[in-house]
Amino acid sequence: MKQKNYRRGYPVAILIGTEQDHASLWQVFSQVAKHQQTIHLNGDRKDKKTLYNYHETIINALRPTIKEGVRSIIVSAPSRTSYAQDLLTHISAHHSWLLQGQNKASFAQIIGSADTPPQVSELTKTAVFEQKIQENAEEETENLLEIIEKRLNTSDNLVLFSLEEAEKTIFEKQTVGKPQPDYILMTDNYLSNSQQKKRLNRLIQIAQNKKIKVRVINAESNAGLRLTQLGGLICLMKI
Repeated sequence: MKQKNYRRGYPVAILIGTEQDHASLWQVFSQVAKHQQTIHLNGDRKDKKTLYNYHETIINALRPTIKEGVRSIIVSAPSRTSYAQDLLTHISAHHSWLLQGQNKASFAQIIGSADTPPQVSELTKTAVFEQKIQENAEEETENLLEIIEKRLNTSDNLVLFSLEEAEKTIFEKQTVGKPQPDYILMTDNYLSNSQQKKRLNRLIQIAQNKKIKVRVINAESNAGLRLTQLGGLICLMKI
């Protein structure tokens, strides 16, 4: 992932760099990893209540980004530490909503520090990180495929099939009581091969600003193949 700020690109994952006394949260986009927040451990890691409160603070910090549709989460920690596993164990014990259901998140663990921009830049370039991203994406797209099929099988016109329809719906002020835009989904092939990249990038940016979830999906995945059948880009609406 390039560490430049001229363009974020589309959302890819959340990266949590766990250290002994703090955690650094990063939003990973296709072009940049952006620092979101640093959460400090206030007390002794060996104290169960302190550790519980610390992990809860991390989860609460994740909620807004998860709500925006980014549900691929990579947890890193230095070698020979249990910091990442401690957090994942806490999630398993206290946050089942993150592990099951249609909107569940996909978690992966990786060795390495993600505390500073140079560390994150180095970590996100590794083959292991890319593999974890791919594995999480495969799980996430299966969940998205379920959402696509459910909305296709309603009589409420909850799927828009063209860039023009998506632009019209997202750029205009939404009418209260009418279906609202929920997701913009497109394949990576659609994005890379489009002759209208400026329009696509503008759509992505405005959708993100309006808290509409944007996902770019591997065209070879099951969800990607289904999206290709539907034209490569759809806008999912919700009631």
